[in-house]
Amino acid sequence: MLPQTADVIIIGGGVMGASTAYHLARRGQRNVVLLEREPFFATGATGKNAGGIRHQFATEINIRLSLKSIAMLEHFEEELGQAIDLRFCGYLFLLTRPEDVATFRHNVALQHRLGVMTEWLTPDEVARRVPLLHTDDVLAGTFYARDGLADPAGVTQGYVNGARRLGAQLLTDIEVTGIIVENGRVRGVRTRQGDIATPVVVNAAGPWAALVGRMAGIDIPVQPVRRQMLVTTSLPEVPADFPFVIDFAQSLYFHREGEGLLTGMSNPNEPPGFDESVDPDWELVHLEAAVQRLPLLERAGRAAAWAGLYEVSPDAHPILGRVAELEGFYCINGFSGHGFMHGPIAGLLLAEEILDGAAHTLDITPLRLDRFHAGSAIREYNVI
Repeated sequence: MLPQTADVIIIGGGVMGASTAYHLARRGQRNVVLLEREPFFATGATGKNAGGIRHQFATEINIRLSLKSIAMLEHFEEELGQAIDLRFCGYLFLLTRPEDVATFRHNVALQHRLGVMTEWLTPDEVARRVPLLHTDDVLAGTFYARDGLADPAGVTQGYVNGARRLGAQLLTDIEVTGIIVENGRVRGVRTRQGDIATPVVVNAAGPWAALVGRMAGIDIPVQPVRRQMLVTTSLPEVPADFPFVIDFAQSLYFHREGEGLLTGMSNPNEPPGFDESVDPDWELVHLEAAVQRLPLLERAGRAAAWAGLYEVSPDAHPILGRVAELEGFYCINGFSGHGFMHGPIAGLLLAEEILDGAAHTLDITPLRLDRFHAGSAIREYNVI
């Protein structure tokens, strides 16, 4: 039954919304209500991503988010009683352009300064580490062993169950149709089942963040962009220690998935939109590039394929925290393909922002929405 009032309403039941609900409830916040329009949680962007977790970023704030978030994932099963299939297989970036080599040298130095001891690899070292790859054009590589994979559905469900145990209400099949605003502050939300009065609304709508923002009269500069991937049939030749491989110039990637491989490649010309169908023409382009990089794929079948949506911000950094123009309205949006891995810490930081007036585990000032008006945005280079 839909409640008539709530102290906090969260719109969106992916990893961001579930993490926020859990961390609010864990801090003792009562009457937290999460509204998900689909029949199940994590069926949007969260449930359709590749599951990667990495520390190899190009900005200090993204590296610090990863350090905190991945540490939380290491203790996740102990804290929440939910298995998440955490695997530290490492990320291996392949660099084939001189300009990327120069930028990654700078990025690796920043990572080292922050305690992420990424390895710099020569072409021969790359070839020895993963001999299945075609590496004739590789100029250098980077590898960090504490990057890896986890299960997005498991993480989200762990937070959902944890929040419910602590008294939060997490509801499915409830679509928000409007946000009630009076005198510069949030007063409630409208749904097809009725209105709920609340002083606090959290926009955790992922690729639909801009639509929710418009309900409140706020411009959230997040665009949905289609990304697709596929899983192969069994490839017994792939070793158990095969890393998460990223051909950076092509935004092409591979990692083990069951007995086969998961592979994807971002289309740089993909227009913004909500289309989640698989583009067969781009799949052919992707597979041709994938076979050139990993010839073993010629012998694989296609077991499954799907598409999902990135929530892309102008600088590929999240929009996190209160919105100055509207009292009681908070954002946890725009993670630009990095949301799953930063979901744990992002929910914790937003809970601190709501309950304490400011996040204190990390300074999220650089991630506020108003940075785009102030001209203080900094772009993330390591985007796939």
